[in-house]
Amino acid sequence: MHEDFWQARWSRNEIGFHLAEVNPYLVRHWPALALPRGARVLVPLCGKSRDLVWLAEQGYRVLGVELAERAVKDFFAEQGWQPEVEQRGVLCCYRHGAVEILQGDFFDLTAEHLADCQALYDRAALIALPPDMREDYARHLSAILPRPLDGLLVTLEYPQEQMSGPPFAVLADEVRERFAQWQVVELERLDVLGENWKFLDRGVKRLEEVVFRLHRD
Repeated sequence: MHEDFWQARWSRNEIGFHLAEVNPYLVRHWPALALPRGARVLVPLCGKSRDLVWLAEQGYRVLGVELAERAVKDFFAEQGWQPEVEQRGVLCCYRHGAVEILQGDFFDLTAEHLADCQALYDRAALIALPPDMREDYARHLSAILPRPLDGLLVTLEYPQEQMSGPPFAVLADEVRERFAQWQVVELERLDVLGENWKFLDRGVKRLEEVVFRLHRD
């Protein structure tokens, strides 16, 4: 899952992972975090997700991080927004209103970039990464995010031997291991195999989406 892989997926428009609508788990569970209006929310590996728009419409300041320049430009174009663009070290910042996207490598993020973040929303980052990178991702995230912090994490569970990722299966035990210094609460678990033909066609016999609330003081 190196940079070239994702750049190629976006250039060929192979983005089956992209949801055209706002994620229903976000709508259902985010309000329970009870964050103040104006809180800044980190959305790693955000793609061109409509979730960024929804969060901004709820009164939050949104900070997305995305490797693929194509995804970032498509996001703003699809909203009809003309972003301001500036370089921030090795990352390029695109900004319009309450939404900023830092285009570049997630691992180039520093604590300074995230100094005023109060929340995390991960729908497609952790499950996009193979096991070794998931460990690095969680470690880096925990190191650079400020405290206290609340978050929402959405994962997939399926027999990994039945299909190669991405998206990868990330079991609940692994979530608790990766976020060992966080409070992790499972909020919802839903069987979604019947609506995911990609998985059915590859012989996957079980597929669940799982939503977790994350918190650390």
